Amino acid sequence: MSGGTSRAISLRYRLLLAMFGPLAVLALVLGLLGWVLISDVVRRTNDRVLGGALGAIAETVQVERGEVTLDLPPAAFGMLENSERDNVYYRIAVGGALLTGYADLPAPDPPTLSSEEPRFRFAQFRGQRIRIAEIRRNLPRIDAPVVVQVAETLQNRNSLRDKLMIALLIGECVLVGIVLLLIRPALGWSLRPLSDLRGVIEARDTRAAPDLSPLRTGPLPSELRPLSRSFDRLLARLDDATTGMRRFTADASHQMRTPLSVLKVQVALARRGRSDRERSEALHEIEDATDRLERLLTQLLTLARADEAGELPPDHEIDLKELSQHVISRRIRQAIEAEVELLLECGEGPFRIKGHRTLVFEMLSNLVDNAIRYNRRGGTAQIELFADPGAIRLVVSDTGPGIATDQRELAMSRFVRLQGERGPSGSGLGLAIVRSSAERMGAQLELGDADPGLRVTVTFTVD
Repeated sequence: MSGGTSRAISLRYRLLLAMFGPLAVLALVLGLLGWVLISDVVRRTNDRVLGGALGAIAETVQVERGEVTLDLPPAAFGMLENSERDNVYYRIAVGGALLTGYADLPAPDPPTLSSEEPRFRFAQFRGQRIRIAEIRRNLPRIDAPVVVQVAETLQNRNSLRDKLMIALLIGECVLVGIVLLLIRPALGWSLRPLSDLRGVIEARDTRAAPDLSPLRTGPLPSELRPLSRSFDRLLARLDDATTGMRRFTADASHQMRTPLSVLKVQVALARRGRSDRERSEALHEIEDATDRLERLLTQLLTLARADEAGELPPDHEIDLKELSQHVISRRIRQAIEAEVELLLECGEGPFRIKGHRTLVFEMLSNLVDNAIRYNRRGGTAQIELFADPGAIRLVVSDTGPGIATDQRELAMSRFVRLQGERGPSGSGLGLAIVRSSAERMGAQLELGDADPGLRVTVTFTVD
């Protein structure tokens, strides 16, 4: 759940709604179209019969001795008989004079009628809705047109239309019912790979040790493959992070064990010391071990901060020249004690970048610390700043033994000390901190030769 107590609709019900909604709309549209089509077919069919009866009556209209005569054929009215017993009406008029039939049947305007094709229309007659077929006959020696009309009520038409609509609705209901019966098992079959995938993931919860190996789900539908691959990548990253954390913890505990052991031994010696000299030497060793432990903890915290997941805090403008001077003032005592000359060389600025000040400070501080620690007596440790188009280069070089080309990648690993116990004291985290910080800020790190010594270049991209 997210956003309070709201719950998302299940995938099964989403699919049901997605399929049943359009199905219901389609059934409604088909029903409306069926109504229109059935009404039109019923009207055309009955109009054809009504028009046939009209034609049979109109053919009997003749002129004899200057008068209009007709002979109503029984077959014409027999054509209009049906099970609903509709009423049939007729009217034959010469001009405005009624010849025979129902005088009150709604009369047309003769000039608007055709003598070729009958005209059909609806009307009201004696409280009922009727359908009228009418045609005009032009007889020789008769000046006025003869209008022939035949009409019937609509019970049979409406009954036939209703029967066809009921049949259509029953068919639609049966079809929708069958679809609804089939949708649920179809959904179960379609969602079975997702259930299998969930089962594989849930099965890992029962194990004591977390299983971070790739999922073994067998063949998956194409829609689930990206999800499976993304989950496998997440597991791989989590496995790497877990492995790194275990290695980091093991290495850190190993590195901390040495100064802690020295502290215990020297404390014991200080307690048993019989002379001031012995106690002074023990206290000196305790102080040295404490410094080593403090430096190790500081570097571990710095490395953890550099490796911290998530986004960096908002970037701030950093003056690398001012930051370099700050680092030098912090490391000057260390340089004096090591008899190393600490220099800063920079041309025309500005040397401003956007970044996380703490990470840049720790990165530069560790580079200067390494340049002093792994230098020779009387050597030089130098910070140089260069402003290039679109970039600023921070270079820290020393006059020590340097690092062989084939060992530079190894030197940037955690807790790696190339000179071992023979070299200066340290934790092997300096270059690891520098690389991790550079990666987080998108800077480029390069190790090179200073002839003699090591030359470390960090390139920051600027706008």
